[in-house]
Amino acid sequence: MITVDCGISAVEEIAYANSLGIETIVTDHHEPGNELPKALAVIDNKRKDSQYPFRELAGVGVVFKVIQAIGIQLGLKEEEYLKYLDIVCVGTISDIVPLVNENRVIAKLGLMLIRQTKNIGLRSIIHSSGYGKIDSNSISFGIAPRINACGRMGKAEEALELLLSKNYHKVNELTQRLNEHNRIRQETEKNIFENAVKQIEEEHLKEGNSIIVGGKNWHHGVIGIVSSKITEMYFKPSILLSFEENGVGKGSGRSIPGFDLHDALMQCMDTIEKFGGHSMAVGITVKKENFLKFREKFEKIAEEAHIEEIIPVIQVDSKIEIKDINKDMVESLKQLEPFGEGNRMPVFVFKNLKIDSIRALSEGKHLKLTLKDNSTIINAIGFNLGNLAEEYRIGDKIDVVGVLEINSFNRSR
Repeated sequence: MITVDCGISAVEEIAYANSLGIETIVTDHHEPGNELPKALAVIDNKRKDSQYPFRELAGVGVVFKVIQAIGIQLGLKEEEYLKYLDIVCVGTISDIVPLVNENRVIAKLGLMLIRQTKNIGLRSIIHSSGYGKIDSNSISFGIAPRINACGRMGKAEEALELLLSKNYHKVNELTQRLNEHNRIRQETEKNIFENAVKQIEEEHLKEGNSIIVGGKNWHHGVIGIVSSKITEMYFKPSILLSFEENGVGKGSGRSIPGFDLHDALMQCMDTIEKFGGHSMAVGITVKKENFLKFREKFEKIAEEAHIEEIIPVIQVDSKIEIKDINKDMVESLKQLEPFGEGNRMPVFVFKNLKIDSIRALSEGKHLKLTLKDNSTIINAIGFNLGNLAEEYRIGDKIDVVGVLEINSFNRSR
């Protein structure tokens, strides 16, 4: 049995596999606990005794390095394993690991391969996403959500089948299913988010240093996304738990820069069943009977870490005038690609712009504006900022921080 992107904390499970005579190889990239599983091999770039020079590989990156090592050992030609870089690239960008060092090489070479990929499933999902330009942005917001939606909605085998299929008819059918899973995922996510926010407001949890909430039968596959949104909304570490009929809560947590979530949970081991992950994101299991005790202990740890002193900061690269923006200028930014975690798109600040038009999109989710500076007008989108449509009016003067892109969605330009 070979694990992928999991297993580093599965000490008991692998011990049971050993008792059944099953040999296990663990490939993972999450932070290890105090004890490593007794597997045939445990390959994790975050092992404390690891001598590998780069510790930020994604789970798919660790698997790729294993494949590469086997290929070298067997004397295979490089193309025999490098041909998988299109899939490795998608996984690396989707896992939101820093796109620096070896991850940057994987992403850059992988994107080149994706643009001419022979994988008909990958080609199909790219086409259905509506993005005309293939880059890290289209992977993050077009391809990754559709592939991830399968796993989140309990249909992971369909994403696998899509990427393995050689049948065009089957691929088209599976692509439609992925899009439908993504639609359902978005609806489910919205409902859980609204329920979580209601609980946070009613219990005044936003006044604390952390946010831990639970709900009955919240979908396990999407609460990690909701936790990310809660953390972004309140700028506090958050954990969401879904309680089942047996009184066991399983969930996900997300953190803010400067607060190590993994380390905090290590201090709460007497109140939780198990957890795994890293400093910014975790999966966790807590019994309902220990929920309040866990929340209280975690809150105390967050308080001692002085969460209130951690201030969200937007790093701005440069101030710019609308009149200075043109196609050539925006195209020149491509030299810095691929963009992602650890290598963000250049961020610009625009001062004293006049709102020429403003409205909400996607059922109030996003914000659409046209902004004017003297006689020059530019279009702008504020993702997940739809609520601001009611706070500003045409003619208002505002400062804006954002990135510059040539709009290629749905092949417009």
